Amino acid sequence: MSFRPPQSIAARFDRDSPPNALDMEIMAEMAAALGRAGEKVERTLEALNLAPESGQLPELKAATRAVHAYFIQRELCGLRNHDDAIRHYGIPRTVLVRLGAV
Repeated sequence: MSFRPPQSIAARFDRDSPPNALDMEIMAEMAAALGRAGEKVERTLEALNLAPESGQLPELKAATRAVHAYFIQRELCGLRNHDDAIRHYGIPRTVLVRLGAV
């Protein structure tokens, strides 16, 4: 059995022909997964904001993991620029620094 490297999902859709049922199902699942990842980012950032300054490390780690997973999911959907998401969710600089994004 041979393996080939993953291709961009966006590249496999032909713009001239309508997507078939499988393509629609894949796009729907990608959108749902991105939505779930975004909800997790919201929950973890809210917990981080509610935590006292002295005990934020567990919440900071959870928020960093959630944001990292969200960024990966965005990239799998073909969204490479995260600036809008950072502004939308209000991702703090402390989280971005832990990701190496700053």
